[in-house]
Amino acid sequence: MEIQLSVFILSLIPFFALASSTSDVIEMVVPSEDFPSWLTDFNPTKTLRGHADLIVSQDGTGDYKTINEAVAAAPTGSKTRFIIYVKRGTYKEIVHIGELKTHLTIVGDGSDATIITGSLNSKDGTKTFNSSTVAIDGDWFMAQDLWIQNTAGPAKGPAVALRVSGDAVVIYRCRIDAYQDTLYAHSNRQFYRDCFITGTVDFICGRALAVFQNCQIEARKPTEGQSNVITAQQKRDKDDTNSGFSIQNCSITASADLAPFKRMVKTYLGRPWGDFSTVVFMECYMDDMIDASGWTPWNSSTTGRLSTLFYGEYRNKGPGANTSQRVDWKGFKVITDPIEAGKFTVGEFLNGDSWLNATGVPFYEGL
Repeated sequence: MEIQLSVFILSLIPFFALASSTSDVIEMVVPSEDFPSWLTDFNPTKTLRGHADLIVSQDGTGDYKTINEAVAAAPTGSKTRFIIYVKRGTYKEIVHIGELKTHLTIVGDGSDATIITGSLNSKDGTKTFNSSTVAIDGDWFMAQDLWIQNTAGPAKGPAVALRVSGDAVVIYRCRIDAYQDTLYAHSNRQFYRDCFITGTVDFICGRALAVFQNCQIEARKPTEGQSNVITAQQKRDKDDTNSGFSIQNCSITASADLAPFKRMVKTYLGRPWGDFSTVVFMECYMDDMIDASGWTPWNSSTTGRLSTLFYGEYRNKGPGANTSQRVDWKGFKVITDPIEAGKFTVGEFLNGDSWLNATGVPFYEGL
């Protein structure tokens, strides 16, 4: 496995130490000119707290007490990185990063410390697209060390925690919790690294071009009578090269509340929201709650999608990774050729080497 790791200078951890699992070579990528000058200084004593452009703190020790106030104060149309540091606390806000808020970064004190929470949901009258606790429409947005929640519950229908529509968005070391439609990866290029994502029905959904790398994906206990579906990818056009999900080196497991019921609740890797739905799981660990068939149709009236979609699995492991009883759809494939699997890596699928280096986030381009 060829690994390219870059040091994420935005970390609050005071020591910049990254280790490759299979290589002793670590590439130190100097941040691009998009970043403030202090980011080129590798002095480990410097922390984000002392260099953020704005600080949010509920105790009044920052520039603002709410995240929305800080976002409103951030520049519009920025060509350089603007950083908002949100101190630990529970922020009951619906946060919207508008299209004009470009190159914005929001960093917290940890995915168990800085919590953004909401409960908008479809059953109570909010459309799925508008139900997100955090919505990102600005390009080149970055989030790190946040816990984003939608606490509406499994009986409330679609209730999004995070919606991402901006281009070149990076979500790093964040926890994203909800039930149905947890993460709405709506559109454009997106990269998720070292995240923890939970949900029940279609909980990673949308038509974005997204790669999930080194994430923990956890299925929760749904409402009675429901099955769990991890992905609902919405690629609509066969020739659309900007749509599809690649899930690489992730852990697919059952949550503590689902574990006692996983023999009674079916959990699938995905179902096709769009006619050309594209999802590949590769080099992942899959727990035994994954149904032997692996995948499920969208509904009984959309069976034509089963021949136009592309669902692939490559070198996964664990009790749920056995492909011997998988669906026999025309669009499903057990990938055995590493060259074919390579088409779904950060380097080829996301063209990540052309833009991820500038973010400073660790990633590997290939298998």
